[in-house]
Amino acid sequence: MLLNTLPITVVFQSTEFIVVDKPAGMNFHSEPDSDGQKQPGLVVFVQQQLGVEELYPVHRLDKMTSGLVIFALSKASAKAFQQLFESRQIQKFYLAISTHKPKKKQGWVKGDMMPARRGSWKLSKTLENPAITQFISQNTRPGERWFLLNPHTGKTHQLRVALKSLGAPIAGDARYALSAEAEHEDRGYLHAFALRFTLHDESYEFCVPPQQGQRFQTAEAQTLLQQWQTPWSAFKRQ
Repeated sequence: MLLNTLPITVVFQSTEFIVVDKPAGMNFHSEPDSDGQKQPGLVVFVQQQLGVEELYPVHRLDKMTSGLVIFALSKASAKAFQQLFESRQIQKFYLAISTHKPKKKQGWVKGDMMPARRGSWKLSKTLENPAITQFISQNTRPGERWFLLNPHTGKTHQLRVALKSLGAPIAGDARYALSAEAEHEDRGYLHAFALRFTLHDESYEFCVPPQQGQRFQTAEAQTLLQQWQTPWSAFKRQ
């Protein structure tokens, strides 16, 4: 749990929307804890911090995932973002770390998402309504590989399942990695790294490196983050 990150970092704010950097280990929406007490999530924290009555989430991140989140500030703005997401006009880029060697080092992961046990998902070979992810990867240290992921769809647990299907589950992912390995990590190593889109004829690019997690702070990590600081360019080179 890495929650010593209040106040929430506001990356960008306009009259139409805000972009914040969600901490790892924080629920997106308020949820009850193990004692049944309701614990505030990111939405509540941002509302209180900015003093706004209404926020309109236009996408979400899992509890373990840190990084960029967009909130619309009006129903009209929310509708505009919804149309952008549905037409796949918002580019999203994520960072992930695995301690396992993947079946392939770059390319695509495609397949239908099928329900599995206890709220998990698994990847099928069928392609009726597939989750689609493009990725590249690079070794940083022995036993550690970084992934730069560009999801072309927005399915639940899509990236976590994609890396699991490659034999390289995300380090610290208590649901999809081996529990004996995950419990030794200080966080789940998935970070929403960058967003790129055009809204009302104005272009926006946001890229925020991860602030939490020992593996994200090494010298090798900083070197790679410099190489990937415009992640859309990294994929154009493929």
